[in-house]
Amino acid sequence: MSSNLYTKEHKSIVGKLKKARQEAGLDQVEVAKKLGRSQSYLSKIESGQRKIDVVQLKKFATLYQKDINYFLK
Repeated sequence: MSSNLYTKEHKSIVGKLKKARQEAGLDQVEVAKKLGRSQSYLSKIESGQRKIDVVQLKKFATLYQKDINYFLK
């Protein structure tokens, strides 16, 4: 079974996560605190080293004030 960590789709989503965070005027430390996670957790997501599930994506969408579809287009 192949990993989907490095697919075009995954890269697109993590790229949009980073862009949305920056547009929201937040740094990784601020987002990590709001999510109750470590900065390294967020860094691994944004660098594509960590998978993200739909529940996590929904939390990011809410935090960044984006519709979840923004990340999926």
